[in-house]
Amino acid sequence: MESSSTTGGSTRREATRQKLYEAAVTLIAEQGFSATTVDEIAERAGVAKGTVYYNFASKSVLFEELLRHGVGLLTASLRDAAEQTAREGGSRVDALDAMVRAGLVFIDRYPAFTQLYVAELWRTNRAWQSTLMVVRQQAVAVVEGVLREGVEGGEFSDEIDVQLTAAALVGMVLVAALDWKSFQPERSLDDVHAALSRLLQGRVSGKG
Repeated sequence: MESSSTTGGSTRREATRQKLYEAAVTLIAEQGFSATTVDEIAERAGVAKGTVYYNFASKSVLFEELLRHGVGLLTASLRDAAEQTAREGGSRVDALDAMVRAGLVFIDRYPAFTQLYVAELWRTNRAWQSTLMVVRQQAVAVVEGVLREGVEGGEFSDEIDVQLTAAALVGMVLVAALDWKSFQPERSLDDVHAALSRLLQGRVSGKG
């Protein structure tokens, strides 16, 4: 069992790391990874340069951990949405819809991180590429789980490609949300969610 001093130290360190994450994601979104310096990250976070290196071995390690941390938060929000729907007796489609909304809420809160994450997915020369693929799969796997349960329960067709469908749903939310934040910021989260919900539930054809 941790002592109160140990717990307090861990809490303070986590708070410092959170400040560094927020500083790094904002700066890198503004000016790119290569142009962002450790000095700038420290200044933006309001800490000494040595504090950055105390918490992270290098700028690359900081960014890798930032990606891991951010996608971890997204994955947790998707999982929580699915589990909450299940507790309330909702269907698998309801769970997917709740996950779409949870994804939009996350992106609304962390637009700069989402922009970075999507951009990094398409790069192949980064030191953190393997880490990014792992954490991406963790997020997609949550959606895959709901789809598999739906297939097994007869709610979804057994002809669907679970892996590709899960990736498509996650991609739909990411790209639609970035379009919303960049080009249609006057629209509300409820409005965007309603549009994606109609698409998810196959209510775009005007039939039925």
